[in-house]
Amino acid sequence: MRDAAQNNVGLLSTVSMVIGSIIGAGIFLLPVSLAPLGWNATVGWMVSSAGALCLAFALSRLALRGDGIQAHIQEIFGAAPAFVAAWSFWFATSTANGALAIAAASALSRINPHLGASAVVTPLAVTFILLLTAVNAFGIRAAGRMQILTTLIKVVPLLAVILLLTLREFRSEPVQSLSATPLTIGGIAAAAALTLFALTGFENVTAPVKKIRNSSHTLPLAMIGGTAFVALLYVLSSTAVSLLLGPAAVANSPAPFADALTIEWGGTAVQIAAVCIAVSAFGCVNAGILAAGELAYAMARNGDLPEILARTRSDGTPVFSHCFAGALGVGLILLNANRSTASLFTFIVLVSTVGTLLMYVIGSVGAFVRSIRRWERLIMGGGILFALFAFYGAGFEASAWGVLLVLVGVLVRSATRYANTKRSVAASISVRSNQSMERTADRRTSYFP
Repeated sequence: MRDAAQNNVGLLSTVSMVIGSIIGAGIFLLPVSLAPLGWNATVGWMVSSAGALCLAFALSRLALRGDGIQAHIQEIFGAAPAFVAAWSFWFATSTANGALAIAAASALSRINPHLGASAVVTPLAVTFILLLTAVNAFGIRAAGRMQILTTLIKVVPLLAVILLLTLREFRSEPVQSLSATPLTIGGIAAAAALTLFALTGFENVTAPVKKIRNSSHTLPLAMIGGTAFVALLYVLSSTAVSLLLGPAAVANSPAPFADALTIEWGGTAVQIAAVCIAVSAFGCVNAGILAAGELAYAMARNGDLPEILARTRSDGTPVFSHCFAGALGVGLILLNANRSTASLFTFIVLVSTVGTLLMYVIGSVGAFVRSIRRWERLIMGGGILFALFAFYGAGFEASAWGVLLVLVGVLVRSATRYANTKRSVAASISVRSNQSMERTADRRTSYFP
């Protein structure tokens, strides 16, 4: 039997998981929405980056031992709030996987328009889910290696536009101006609301329980360092695209990063960028399946989900939990294959963001309560306020549906615990019955030697 510790991951895989979970498909289209805001967009990026870093700091302090977010929140607030945080995190991650798989499949249509047909996108997205579920079933080290590879590929277009702008400045070639929109509080708030959701995902690295080597050092470094790297990359690359193309061209571009790269490297850049975008979404699905599987495993170990989800291979890999997360992703993709449910699926993605925010708030409040340093509490308080602001941005309807899904989780937990109690009582009765039969047998033996 292999030692489960041999299946743990180190700093490189953990940092790749953070970066790979944050960088998805959305960033490659976000400049279109930000272009009319001018410098408000750049400042908005800085505001949302600061908020994301505050949240990453709070959650990293809460998960120092690598026991998972649920275990630490349970120590502070008890079992029920801990379950709500873990369940919200789980349904947010699980539902997002389907959307990301479709985004990965759809991005390939820029290479060949025939790949954009729904008859191709749906089976391709399902294949992505099944493939990455299989990768995660081989263990966290296999998933970690996949994450390193996809992370290296997905940063290519982001770094490329920064390099291209640097080359133009070095050659003293003219660049475009940003939109002349005045810098205002309202404009900055609008940009911060748009950029916030591109910076979520760093929390996925807290899901694996006892599977990150030297977690007290690795987790904070990976979460804060990885988030800071992505935030800086986003600010520079998003601004570079606008300076290379100009606000009008960006606002009307279906693929602003690809169009920016075409300036220097021609039409081939479009296909390269399309592959990188597909890989970016693909890598997010990999991290999402890993996180969803580990979360279900942790909740099942705690007695909150069916016992089968807590079963592992000899190396500690929760195969059933990963397969359950993959099956949910496939189900959502098949639901989206029906055109009448497309809007519903889009809404589910928004609801998944609400689930993430619920975990952010509960986890950050827990870290705030546990911390005794004033400067740490100031940072964590900033993160809590930022998450509450994001709830406002998500809208009432999505937030209400998020609360409804939490209630569904509470019902699932109650049913699971009731079933576990009945099994425990039945097992206890069976043990007492066996003991009684043994005592009776002993008395009969003494009466009839």
